[in-house]
Amino acid sequence: MNIPLTRKLRTLLHLPVLALLLTACASGPLVPEVDFKPDYNFAAVHKIALYDHSGLVSGNTPIPLSDMERDRINHALEQSLRAKGYEILDQKDSSQAELLISWTLITNDKTDVRTYETPTMGAGYGRYGGYNRYSMYSCWGCSQTEVSVRNYTEGTFIVDLIDPKLKKSVWRGLIQSRLKGGLKDDQDKYNATADNILSSFPPP
Repeated sequence: MNIPLTRKLRTLLHLPVLALLLTACASGPLVPEVDFKPDYNFAAVHKIALYDHSGLVSGNTPIPLSDMERDRINHALEQSLRAKGYEILDQKDSSQAELLISWTLITNDKTDVRTYETPTMGAGYGRYGGYNRYSMYSCWGCSQTEVSVRNYTEGTFIVDLIDPKLKKSVWRGLIQSRLKGGLKDDQDKYNATADNILSSFPPP
């Protein structure tokens, strides 16, 4: 099966997606969408560990992440939780954790098609003039339909807090945007995005 050249280039030259999601909106950090189990006792949570199967990457154009990028994401999320006062356990001690943190990345190629009217102006007469020759008046008020087609990649970064006893997610935050460029090894951007998506955890 032949893969389009643009997809090959994106696979070879992919950029860190967590940092990309952070910088996707020039006006400021994206506002995360948050959902949680309303009757869950989050106040009883003190120990959190990384979920064994965290780091799933999917979508119609999944971007391959290196081990270094996964480590940066894990580090950012763990650091953000530590700053909130939680004890972060090693995976070997995860059986003692009250919650497990897991993240998922979904990337999809999409197409944005827009139509708009643009005025046409011209002067002259006859077949090649810029006016309606059938009505015999100048076509300064005429317009034509233009079509704009843009291809882009949409990224969705999801963080779940899972109760190991219930075996269910009790809190979820996600951010979604069109992906843009960023610095490959800028841990500060990963940290800022983790702080952003976890800003509403724990819920009031």
